[in-house]
Amino acid sequence: MRLCLLFLFLNLAALQAQAQTSPTQSREERREADARELGKALEYFASAKYHEALLILDRLDSLYKLNPRYRAYLGVCHYYEWNYEQAIRYLEESLPHLDNFSPAERSFYYWADAESHFRLGRYQEAVPLYGKMLTLCHDNEKPDAYYRLGFCSVFEEDWSEALRYLRLSLKYYRQLRDTPDLKARIAQITKMIRGCEEKVGRQADSIPQPAPKP
Repeated sequence: MRLCLLFLFLNLAALQAQAQTSPTQSREERREADARELGKALEYFASAKYHEALLILDRLDSLYKLNPRYRAYLGVCHYYEWNYEQAIRYLEESLPHLDNFSPAERSFYYWADAESHFRLGRYQEAVPLYGKMLTLCHDNEKPDAYYRLGFCSVFEEDWSEALRYLRLSLKYYRQLRDTPDLKARIAQITKMIRGCEEKVGRQADSIPQPAPKP
């Protein structure tokens, strides 16, 4: 048990501030208690109990400044709590330090970061993050990113790019995730593609044609 607590405590990262202890509680006892709290937070996170994990991780981060991976967890917790500004802050501070972790894990952090920007209407900032996710994620996750990129381009009125992304999204959904729960989304994308095709066609028609040579 003590070895387990020591392992968890060491993962709190280098201490930048020592926790304040009560007169009746030694520093070592406080550290062991916080190590147990960290273990509890990780269990909550793994069980998708993000609110409970957030409360503990936020307190420990204020005391110790957690390592980048645990701060990324904090960003994910904020994302699920709809605290998008905080999610962006924690994720973008952490991501440059997480290159040694699995592509699947990192792809989700980029997704949560991109989604946070998207939810705040920052479509230009979201685009490169979805793009980074696409280099790391599994193929069956790609249609979601292309779907969002299509929307980003629609909101920016870049109809050619929107058409390209939506066609890719439709292709991957049909190939890998053509399931009953996604029928409505596939139908929506098909309709959006037709709309973008009309917009692109109108733009082409509006381009002045060169005058015929005499």
